Amino acid sequence: MYDRILIRYGDLTLKGNNKKIFLNRIYQTVRNKFAKTSVTIEKTFDRMYIILNDESIEDCLKRLGTVCGLYSFSPAIKVESNLETIISSSIELLKDKIKEIVTFKVETKRANKNFPMTSPEISKAVSKEILKVLGGVLKVDVHNPEKTLRIDVKNEYTYLYLDEVFGLGGFPPGILGKGLLLISGGIDSPVAGFLAMKQGIEIECLHFESTPLTPIESAQKVIDLTAAISKYSLNNRIKLHMINFEKIHQLILKEVPESYMITIMRRIMYKIAALICEKDKISCIVNGESVGQVASQTLESIQVVNEVTNLPVIRPVVTYDKLEIIKIAKNIETFDISIRPFEDCCTVYVPKSPVTRPTLKRCLEIERKTDFSALIEEAVQNYKARYIEKDQGFDLISEGFIVSDIF
Repeated sequence: MYDRILIRYGDLTLKGNNKKIFLNRIYQTVRNKFAKTSVTIEKTFDRMYIILNDESIEDCLKRLGTVCGLYSFSPAIKVESNLETIISSSIELLKDKIKEIVTFKVETKRANKNFPMTSPEISKAVSKEILKVLGGVLKVDVHNPEKTLRIDVKNEYTYLYLDEVFGLGGFPPGILGKGLLLISGGIDSPVAGFLAMKQGIEIECLHFESTPLTPIESAQKVIDLTAAISKYSLNNRIKLHMINFEKIHQLILKEVPESYMITIMRRIMYKIAALICEKDKISCIVNGESVGQVASQTLESIQVVNEVTNLPVIRPVVTYDKLEIIKIAKNIETFDISIRPFEDCCTVYVPKSPVTRPTLKRCLEIERKTDFSALIEEAVQNYKARYIEKDQGFDLISEGFIVSDIF
């Protein structure tokens, strides 16, 4: 019976003078998600409606599930605002559920104050008529019903719905600016990117690839992870910057004391990230660090690495434990990609005893002894970038590509 989906904005309606900006971005995002479909999108003061026009409701709900900033949405039907029509349509709606439920209740919200009945009176009248027709199967339970029939009485029309699907919440994509996600092939960084997008930060991704020191499959993982999280972006695509890190990696392995390899590597990565942010007018760095998870993520390590830049560094999973991160990774469909057994440059040569309490003094001593500045400049001058789209596939291995072929 459903002919539309009702969308709720949640807290975005409380944004005061900025509300129009937030809602326009939500509308733009929803419109992008439904490009190349036959749906019609209607916008009102406090709601948005997806008119299905025979499109699959399951597909439409899946698309809405990727829109950051939506509070919830419900499959609904639109009927005329008169009691007789509301009652007959309510009965038909519940008839579809009689094999699934035994108890129900009716809740009414009457925005149209000219309607000749109060909200409780409408609920009572509709419930009474439902029981006359379906009372042999259904009964009212006002405290713990299996289904709640909600009646939303507007001026000319009334909307009826049974289910409420909760959305991602947060803020619409890019409304709060842009961040550069340091994306590895692991579990944490794509989750961090998703959480940043959910809070209104548009992201671009930066990966440091070291082929042939690292396998080509590790670069493939990053491409696939970027594609997977791109469905949560404004335009279903994310810009991926690919830095050739092999020369710097070789120099680190040759010149840096083993215990400090990861610390110095991360400092260099942050220096490069900061230069790209400056070049592309990106406001912050985003990463997947979780305090204490590995040696390079102690508070002392984080402080020493942070020292190389004045940019804000956003760590969305900083207090999450691994199981919490894995749960999100599974929900956003990145987990199975992340656990492919191919390592990136941060994990392929992990020292046996990495320093957990590095000092800035020691880092500066190492960096003075081995000057990385020329290689950093070369990496920033020659890096490549391209947009990775939700449904776009690159198979580096089967098609015989190397990273430079597509970047």
